[in-house]
Amino acid sequence: MSGEEPESREGQAPSGPAAVQPPPSGANDGAPQAPGHVHAHHSAIQFRFLEQLKHRNVIRVGILYLVVCWLILDPIHVLFHMLDVPVWANRLVVILMAVGFPAVLLFAWVYEITPEGLRPTAEVEPHRSIRAQTAQRLNRAIVVVLVLAVAYLLMDKFWLSKHVTAVEHEVATSSPATTPAAPTIPEKSVAVLPFVDMSEKKDQEYFSDGLSEELIDHLARTADLKVIARTSSFQFKGKNEDMRTIGQRLGVANLLEGSVRKSGKTVRITAQLIKVSDGSHLWSQSYDREIRDIFNVQDSIAVAVVTALRATLATSTSSSLERPVNIEAYNALLRARHFYGKQTKQDAERGIAATKEAIRLDPGYALAWVKLGRGYNLLGRGGWMPPKEAYAAARNAVDRALVIDPNLAAAHDMLGVLESNYNRDFVAAQAEFRRARELEPDPAIALVDAGMLAVYTGHFDEAIRLFQKIAESDPLDVWTLSILYLPLFAANRLPEAERVARRWLELEPNSSGAHCALGQVLLAENKPEAAFGVMSEEPDEGSRLTCLPQALWVLKRRAEADAMLAEAANKYGGSDATSLADTYAMRGDKNEAFKWLARAYDNREPYITLIRSDALLKNLHGDPRFTALVRKMKLPE
Repeated sequence: MSGEEPESREGQAPSGPAAVQPPPSGANDGAPQAPGHVHAHHSAIQFRFLEQLKHRNVIRVGILYLVVCWLILDPIHVLFHMLDVPVWANRLVVILMAVGFPAVLLFAWVYEITPEGLRPTAEVEPHRSIRAQTAQRLNRAIVVVLVLAVAYLLMDKFWLSKHVTAVEHEVATSSPATTPAAPTIPEKSVAVLPFVDMSEKKDQEYFSDGLSEELIDHLARTADLKVIARTSSFQFKGKNEDMRTIGQRLGVANLLEGSVRKSGKTVRITAQLIKVSDGSHLWSQSYDREIRDIFNVQDSIAVAVVTALRATLATSTSSSLERPVNIEAYNALLRARHFYGKQTKQDAERGIAATKEAIRLDPGYALAWVKLGRGYNLLGRGGWMPPKEAYAAARNAVDRALVIDPNLAAAHDMLGVLESNYNRDFVAAQAEFRRARELEPDPAIALVDAGMLAVYTGHFDEAIRLFQKIAESDPLDVWTLSILYLPLFAANRLPEAERVARRWLELEPNSSGAHCALGQVLLAENKPEAAFGVMSEEPDEGSRLTCLPQALWVLKRRAEADAMLAEAANKYGGSDATSLADTYAMRGDKNEAFKWLARAYDNREPYITLIRSDALLKNLHGDPRFTALVRKMKLPE
């Protein structure tokens, strides 16, 4: 706004003797002006414009506006944070302030404060202008606002920020749900790292891995010893990680590592038990034995570890790989176990071939028949074999095992898996699981059984509690994370579900469905663009074709979503109808969702058993057709 000293007479012609008279008419007509004259003319215009800005107090108004905006922005941010106002509200305030700046400058240019109030500057007579008084008031206002800004900065630095930090720290420490305390690592805890294959041809990896897994299984039966499961321990295979880092990530105080050198019928095994905190060796030993003595070596190492950690040795010395008479059959089954652990179609088929070789060498090897059933289950679960065919082949193999040894715990456990995955007979499945635990108590597997039952029944809090406990002994297991994600998402605990999905993706970027899982949480958090980006990177085609339409639908790209769903139905309707039902349910198309759930039931798809914990199907729960399907599947209550 205007108001400094009285306006000069720049617009009037000068008078008196010093006046410069204009040149006679026509003196320079047609002659170009000199460059210096043009430059001087433009400079004069610029100078006059700057003088006008100053005289009309536009510059002072602009400075005052910016200082006031800067002063109020930080308190507004703090207030919005306390009220949990969305981030976009902060951005809106900044945008409004930015838009208001040129508006204020234009207002100051056009209008002037007068004793009669605001009037257009062009209408104010010079002798009635009070620009000088207005300028002084603006100067005082700028000084006052700057003093307030400095005072606020000092208060924020020396008191406010520290007080807020202390309050947030108090809230964080009193809220374990948001910031859990670091778990205490028990002294009686150990992780068995994969033993290194030191054979000359480096072709005995399956044997060294098998020895490591056998030791894990053997030690896990020690009641007062925390033993990290195979999937987490094997995350460090081939990696030159620091022992303390490994111990912290796995949550153990001790590590067992070693090497295996196999040559012909002899083997040299070296093992050492290391204390993570200081790297000291609690025990170490080397063994030179014939292959037929491998079981005695395993027993000796287990006893030494348990003794060194002052734990109580398990009374049962049975192994998850039943000890056969034919050592070559055992060797073949170790190869099968190695392939099954890779979780790919090609390796599952290799594992089945190796298992059949073990059975050929020893037809009475009951555990080999169980592992054959596991191979067919992998093919069916992965969609690499029609589920009905996979179940028939797996069931035949497990039945053969039970004929050979009716009291083989592993056979009863696998039978329970088949009953729940394909027959949906959960009463029979639970009976088989109980029988397996009676024959061979294993707290870790018992927890998994209880956790899966909670997932089947839709008891989210119980499922979360149990699978979080399972994760304590297997913190890097992708399967555990994928199952834990289900009840977290279904219970609408979205930040936790997102963390678990990101961890799952971090551990195994090529895991089927991991990108879709994270994308679905992002959709639930109203982040469709981010969800679309993540889902687009899903490596498994079947998963990508069924989950990406969910993001496309939310983004109003309906034609693309429909086309992709049609392609998914054509390619995967016979093996993954459950995922198609998810997408239609998410879109609110209940009739199509139930159509595909019926197809999944007829396909005997294993994943339909999880419908109570499937967040995308929650809007179907009140429909009588959903209740009828749950009863038809005989899901436990």
